Amino acid sequence: MNKKWAILILTLILSMTVALAGCTSKKDPKEAMKNATANAVKMDSYEIKSKVVIKDLQIATPQTESNPAASQMMSMLKDADLTVDGVYQTEPMQSEFTLGINLKGDMSMSFNIPMVITKEKLYVKIPQVPFFPVPENLVGKYLVMDAKELAQQEGGKFNPGSLDTKKAQQLSNELLNVLYEDYDAQKYFKDVNVKDAKLPDGVDAKQVVQFNITNDNVKEAAETFVNKVLPKMMDIFAKDEYRDMIGATKEDIEKAKKDLNSTNKEELNKGLNDLKNYLKINQFSVNTAIDKKDFPSYQNAVINVEMNDPETKENVKLSMELTNQYSKVNEKQTFKIGIPKEDETVTMEQLQQEAGNAAN
Repeated sequence: MNKKWAILILTLILSMTVALAGCTSKKDPKEAMKNATANAVKMDSYEIKSKVVIKDLQIATPQTESNPAASQMMSMLKDADLTVDGVYQTEPMQSEFTLGINLKGDMSMSFNIPMVITKEKLYVKIPQVPFFPVPENLVGKYLVMDAKELAQQEGGKFNPGSLDTKKAQQLSNELLNVLYEDYDAQKYFKDVNVKDAKLPDGVDAKQVVQFNITNDNVKEAAETFVNKVLPKMMDIFAKDEYRDMIGATKEDIEKAKKDLNSTNKEELNKGLNDLKNYLKINQFSVNTAIDKKDFPSYQNAVINVEMNDPETKENVKLSMELTNQYSKVNEKQTFKIGIPKEDETVTMEQLQQEAGNAAN
């Protein structure tokens, strides 16, 4: 074959390979997770569906065993679920969510609480909740809370950053980045076949990455978090923009860092060594589906742990599942509730007054 033609064919093959790799290849699981986390900050608008299901909750202590109310509460929480369906946008800052609470057991009950968040105000629709009587004329109205007024009443200054969801997203991104940075890619991250990930219908995913902690690596995972991750997280909280947002002072952060540094390492290591004796991880995994634009489109966390402390006689079993599904990322959003009108709202002062009158 003519040398010139051989070079041309080889060049075409290499070009096709690079093009296909750019379209379909998967990144290293850890790098893919970090990349998706970084891109989450670029999500200026989206719809979200979240759900938390408490499959099992058992807390046995000397105190709870003799407390019927505690047993009843755990019975209500078993199989309970919490849902959040909503819409978010950055500019102008507006989001609305409907919080669904479904309790099971002998005293089962379900109710929804719509809420709207703007740059300076929070609106929460007043539900009719069993065993918590609310004046009939207030049910269905929105309790409006002005962050600026609340801050003034408490003798402080209004901090707009406390309601800045974009900044909260950036904080979350930085925290997750330092979390992923120090965990070994081979031990904690792996790819899951998209077909085996049991993704809901409509979820776009080119790759699914799992972060996993087991009984075999839990001690090392805890050591990594305490000795490497947590100090870096404290440095992030110390940044002016985040410190103000969480309402902490420089003194608060410095004290927390000092307490962390002064912790008796020998005592800490003993506690971590003892961890394997009373902590059993049946499952602790987080699956993240990543779409073609490298946005996280779906997350599923399964937690199933048991703790049996021989010293305190405390035995805890917790099994729960959490899911987040994102859609319509960076598209124009439709707000079903909108910002409540003045005649649809009631202030905290009015609520307290009406509740007081009803009680008399």
